[in-house]
Amino acid sequence: MPIPETPSRPFVGVAMMLLAGVCFVGVIAVVKHAGIGLPPAEMAFLRYALGLALLVPMVRPMISDGLAPGTLRLAAFRGALHSVGVICWFYAMTVIPIAEVTAMNYLSPVYVTIGAAIFLGERIAARRIAAVLVAMLGMLIILRPGMREVSTGHLAMLLAAILFAGSYLSAKSLAARMSPLSVVGWLSVTVVIGLAPFAAADWVAPSLALIGWMLLVAVFATVGHYFMTLSFRAAPMAVTQPVTFLQLVWSVLLGALVFGEGMDGWVMLGGAVILGAVSFIAWREAMPKRRAITPPDGATKL
Repeated sequence: MPIPETPSRPFVGVAMMLLAGVCFVGVIAVVKHAGIGLPPAEMAFLRYALGLALLVPMVRPMISDGLAPGTLRLAAFRGALHSVGVICWFYAMTVIPIAEVTAMNYLSPVYVTIGAAIFLGERIAARRIAAVLVAMLGMLIILRPGMREVSTGHLAMLLAAILFAGSYLSAKSLAARMSPLSVVGWLSVTVVIGLAPFAAADWVAPSLALIGWMLLVAVFATVGHYFMTLSFRAAPMAVTQPVTFLQLVWSVLLGALVFGEGMDGWVMLGGAVILGAVSFIAWREAMPKRRAITPPDGATKL
């Protein structure tokens, strides 16, 4: 459901988006630091299982909304998409640089635009088609196929972005049938169920320290989404969207200064191209009398 915007508070919107970006980069930093030695599916399972404690405020609306059979199937379908998506994301985090994960994650809103046209019958204007093509060019700048090896981590991140886009499109349908809190709550429940067999198949007993790190990931992700919501309420997406590019800057600095990954100018350029295209799409969707389809960057995050 579209979040009401109040253009009169742009500085608050930018500040909240900056704080959200810090939290989302914190998620990446903790996973990169603490995830070594744990299978990706187990890391993803721990992130969501430990986060179930944060669902307490959502229990009442989840019970009152209930789940009709059709809604239950849609919620389960969304949980399945998101489960595989987070496994791919956690795997990509272990094998490719942080900056590349962050830049390629910007593709999710582009895939949502494509999916809305294919599955929801939304009309895509010529300018939005051009923006999608520009975003794909940004992806090619990052991957540079033929000039370097495209690893399994890159392919996993591409798949993750597509699956997260499918999850968001499913959430749009669910939002018409239940409250936003229920949509978030049922996602957490279904993802824990969906991840459980994958995690059990290759389970490695985590230390208390690793459990603590994964709990911190859940907190960072939840608080980041809260700040992001405050940002959307305070200012238009056309104001807050460009701020998300700083997440890529911070990710590049984090990878270079903390994890010794080096700084790749091609990744920065490709990320800027993708984010520019996403910002244009978000701006077009935010114009009066348009139905909002494309999520802002962040709406499809972990």
